[in-house]
Amino acid sequence: MKKSRELIVLFIAFATLTFNSCRDEEVEFVQAPTEETLSASSQVATLMQRTATNDGSFDNIVDGANCISLEFPFTVTVNGIMFTVTSEADLETVEDIIDEFEDDDDSIIINYPITIILSDFTEILINSEDELEDLAEDCNGENEYDDDIECLDFQYPITASIFNTNNELIDTVTITSDEELYNFIDDLDESDIVVVDFPLTVILFDGSSLIVNNLSELEALIEDAEDDCDEDDDFDYNDDDCDSCTTDELSSILTSCSDWIVDKLERNDMDLEDQYTGYLFNFFNDGTISVDTGSNTYPGTWTSAGSGNNIVVTIDIPALPDCNDAWLLHEIEQGAETDVDLRLGDDRLRFETDCL
Repeated sequence: MKKSRELIVLFIAFATLTFNSCRDEEVEFVQAPTEETLSASSQVATLMQRTATNDGSFDNIVDGANCISLEFPFTVTVNGIMFTVTSEADLETVEDIIDEFEDDDDSIIINYPITIILSDFTEILINSEDELEDLAEDCNGENEYDDDIECLDFQYPITASIFNTNNELIDTVTITSDEELYNFIDDLDESDIVVVDFPLTVILFDGSSLIVNNLSELEALIEDAEDDCDEDDDFDYNDDDCDSCTTDELSSILTSCSDWIVDKLERNDMDLEDQYTGYLFNFFNDGTISVDTGSNTYPGTWTSAGSGNNIVVTIDIPALPDCNDAWLLHEIEQGAETDVDLRLGDDRLRFETDCL
């Protein structure tokens, strides 16, 4: 009997200690700084989920739909060439096949069945082109507003503690991907309160990173960055070929190589390059151009400004008005020869040289 009473006393003591520990933990949680406390209905939770939303625009060259992406691997036939796409990098090979010839009829045929991933990471098996087109119709059109925020990304892992006011349970989770973060926020109840473990690191669209110390800073950062970049929500897969181009690189190539020829010149749906056969263009560091035809020399000027896919190249050669405009640098390509491709809407001017 004495042993039974001792056991009861020990049990009560242990239960009291455990209860007090839990209450201490609860109090410590409740007193967490409000700027680190995330609730389901908060604006910052919505912004975080929009940032984690599946971006379906990166594979638009294949599916032409901003709100869905294709699960790797999948097989396509591009201009008669069958090719298995195993990663996002392989999409560049698809584009290379499309870009190989300028005047051919391009086609991309998907080998079904495929699995597509919706913006909320739901996966659906698709068995035909008609099924894919039906889903693609639900997406917003080219460059239309959508909920997906693509101008910044989270660096994982992210750790958070969850407190539920109904059952007083505390849990700690480690989030390692956009999908996990999206679903984590999606599953939050109004009675859930989340304390995020700061600091966090956020990667901006230009590759730079920022340290964020609380939810207030994070909310302000996402709101500021939301519209700071071109999310490339269009179906022109040729408009991103100069992601890493710089004006210094362009100037170095143009001025170090000589005797550029006009390989392609289109103005107002007319092909004009044949009119410039034998014209040799030379670009100089002082911003001047000299064009030599063998019998005549035409002076002009050139400038460049901007970065990446937004570099503007302004050419002014008074005697050669077909070449003159504020062109956008579309691509610099160095292979068997060097090409500098300029575009402006449907108009195009491409210089070429044997200099490597």
